[in-house]
Amino acid sequence: MTTAADIEARVVELETRLAFQEQAMAELSDALAGARLELARNDLLLRRALEELQASRPGVTADPADEPPPPHY
Repeated sequence: MTTAADIEARVVELETRLAFQEQAMAELSDALAGARLELARNDLLLRRALEELQASRPGVTADPADEPPPPHY
């Protein structure tokens, strides 16, 4: 038979677990938000680097199909 003390102990245990899970979810949410910000920054840096590379060396990123054939053709 379950007593009131047993039920109260189970409720306290469940509330404790819930509190830890809520804290863990908040930490994971913060970590995910940080990762998304870092990804956005890296994406911007990569786009800027590619734009600078294309501006400084147009031949490096050009499509090889656009090149004229070699003279022996």
